[in-house]
Amino acid sequence: MKRQMLASVLVLAGVAAARQPNYDESKVAPYTLEDPLAFADGQKLKSAAEWPARRKEILEIFAREMYGQPPPAPETVVTELVEEGSTLDGLGIRRQYKMWFKADKSGPMIDWIVFLPNFIEGLSPKKKGKVPVCENAQKVPVILFLNYRGNQELVTDPEVIFPENIWVRNNKALDCQNHKPDFEKTRGRARRTGGTTMFPLETILARGYAVMSACYGQVSPDVEERDVKNGTPRELAYTGVFTLWPPRDESRDDNTTAIGAWAWALSRGLDLAERIPEIDATKSVATGCSRLAKTALLAAARDERFAVCVPNQTGGGGVPLAKRDYGENVSTEMGMFHHWYCKAYNKYVDNEQAMKFDQHLLVASIAPHPRAGLQLGLVRYERRVPLLPRGVAGMGVPWQARPAGGRLPCELRYGPHWLVPRLCAARWTARYFRLRLAVDARFRRSSVQKEIIPTNYQPPTTNYQPPTTIYQLPTTNYHLPSTNYQLPSTNYQLS
Repeated sequence: MKRQMLASVLVLAGVAAARQPNYDESKVAPYTLEDPLAFADGQKLKSAAEWPARRKEILEIFAREMYGQPPPAPETVVTELVEEGSTLDGLGIRRQYKMWFKADKSGPMIDWIVFLPNFIEGLSPKKKGKVPVCENAQKVPVILFLNYRGNQELVTDPEVIFPENIWVRNNKALDCQNHKPDFEKTRGRARRTGGTTMFPLETILARGYAVMSACYGQVSPDVEERDVKNGTPRELAYTGVFTLWPPRDESRDDNTTAIGAWAWALSRGLDLAERIPEIDATKSVATGCSRLAKTALLAAARDERFAVCVPNQTGGGGVPLAKRDYGENVSTEMGMFHHWYCKAYNKYVDNEQAMKFDQHLLVASIAPHPRAGLQLGLVRYERRVPLLPRGVAGMGVPWQARPAGGRLPCELRYGPHWLVPRLCAARWTARYFRLRLAVDARFRRSSVQKEIIPTNYQPPTTNYQPPTTIYQLPTTNYHLPSTNYQLPSTNYQLS
């Protein structure tokens, strides 16, 4: 039944029903990966000074062949603080902003919610009138991400404003119908420990990080092929912020895509972070889960202001290699998510080996300097791990595949398809910023600069095999002492 449904979806999308996703490691055929440290014409990089040119070339390849051209810079960015208050019993300060991209505040608008940690000096937060005062002694780093169903999901605060002009995908189980979330039923959903969509806001604030978020459904509607089948116009996917840009030229194969638009919005969030005096925007983290992890990855690749990228379970079209052909493939990606990728990507349906690029190059492009981190949360369909050569500065890759000289943390894990407390972005960014000074100092030395471009590097040909050994818990049971404690029999007499 699932195969028949997939075939129907692909036919509706104008894509021939191709092979089913492969979930058998033994069927992974040999493949060749392009060298990140060689230009497209085969010329090897001779020094670290040539990396910016190679990085630019890589980003142009992805713009032309997969994600479409980057959107233009906004005419302006106008922000307005519309609400401020205490949250989480004083642990943080909540601020809500509206953002426009025209001076007259017309056109598309995005609602951003900001949570600042507040390290108070007394027993209760200070206030100026009814407004809490941020008592932090220094600026704090910030974690930015787009959410799925509105800012109200992050906290139970009744003051959280319902985002305007929001379009979300219908999901009765998540209280989303008629492409709108039920505002009250979804309030605080990400704080419910019984579900799989928990976001550990308290943990992040307690560790000293600010959090910023906005709903991607306010940026542009995420119209999948099944929505089109149910009557939603396909063109709706190119509304929202798309109206800020020149009309789409359907004769082109590299028009701006939805993922490109969402990544653009994350950069606008960073614009706002730079205006908030309590935040150190130079210590910024782009994160997200699934399609919004792809968004974070592309945003970090295109916008060098992001210091760290923590993509969680990107799925196909994000971190996993397409040529490895394990799990989601180009046909399933183009068949179900036509608006995520540009038309040019269609030519790789059932033809991944013809690609002159793969996702390892995108991962490498977020490392123009040793200020990039990577976290991988993998599920069954996402076991296509990119391998990077020794010396790509600052790139963390899964520990099983990490080359000698790996600098920054990365985690390979299996579990639910969502952010979980164990994979809290603050945990990894804390490790990153502790290492940052040492890494920067090391890369200033000429000896390490020579190490960036190894002369004998060959792209790896061996496929990674997951370890087969399973850890066994000890079988010995702990026993409490059998002797019962007896209270003294003598009664104490008051004098």
